[in-house]
Amino acid sequence: MDNKELIEKIDGEEAQAVEAVPATPTVKKRRRKTLKEQLHFSNFLMLTVAGIINAFGVTVFLSPVKLYDSGISGTSMLLEQITPAWLSLSVFLILLNVPLFLYGMKKQGVPFTIYAIYAVAVYSITAWLIRDVLPIDVSIASPLAGEDLLLCALFGGLISGMGSGLAIRFGGAMDGIEVMAVVFAKKLGITVGTFVMMYNIVLYVICGFVIESWILPLYSIVTYMAALKTVDFIVEGIDRSKEAMIVTSCPDEVCAALSEAFEKGMTRIEARGGYSNAEKTIVYFVLNRFQVVKMRDIVHEIDPKAYITISEVADVFRANQGKA
Repeated sequence: MDNKELIEKIDGEEAQAVEAVPATPTVKKRRRKTLKEQLHFSNFLMLTVAGIINAFGVTVFLSPVKLYDSGISGTSMLLEQITPAWLSLSVFLILLNVPLFLYGMKKQGVPFTIYAIYAVAVYSITAWLIRDVLPIDVSIASPLAGEDLLLCALFGGLISGMGSGLAIRFGGAMDGIEVMAVVFAKKLGITVGTFVMMYNIVLYVICGFVIESWILPLYSIVTYMAALKTVDFIVEGIDRSKEAMIVTSCPDEVCAALSEAFEKGMTRIEARGGYSNAEKTIVYFVLNRFQVVKMRDIVHEIDPKAYITISEVADVFRANQGKA
């Protein structure tokens, strides 16, 4: 065999070897976490706190004066009033909420369902303890606010909203109405928020006809609004961050000045002006409300023509606390 034949043979063997090697994927698949890895002890701890807080707000402020919570909790309070005594609030909370959470498991996921059922269980047990076991008289009036309907409505809504907000923030829910909204809102062609609002309006109207009075249902709307705002504060944060989008022709100087002034990083996005067709840079910067004026002054001192927009940020999730 001469050199030419030897070279051709080697080349052929190498080509076959290359074809035989399977192509390795360039994108690494994310390993699916097991259920045990998705559930966290800290979440269960905070859901326990959430259930206790929610039960305190409902049983100490709302239930004694016959005010109604919203959603399935309010439905349970109404059913308790019109059914035999052995069918208590705690029983209806379990009977109505658990099937809804199980029904919505496919859309919401198993971890959410477990967290939600646990939160409702804590809420139900705590409500039973406060009303039937602990030496607290909540049968006639609120032990803290008496028979003052406005105080009971406001504080009942604030406290129960705090519990519901904590439950949502830590992966669960305190009421099956959220699951109903997610499942049925799209089928009805409405938003989740609209579904929840419509459900509560219908609930309070039914309450008015059942008890033949509109005073308590109207005060219950105050409870609902107080709880709604409290949930927003707990879930999204009381002091929301701000995001600044700075369109500038001097990105190096702006980034250096902001980094020095606030000791935090930022993100640069290359862009082009739609009208001028000039090269621009967008500097994305997250700050708090007290830093907005200082940031604006620094930027306009460097680039008087810089275009700045400010928007609210509901929450910020950091991989670490260092600079970006």
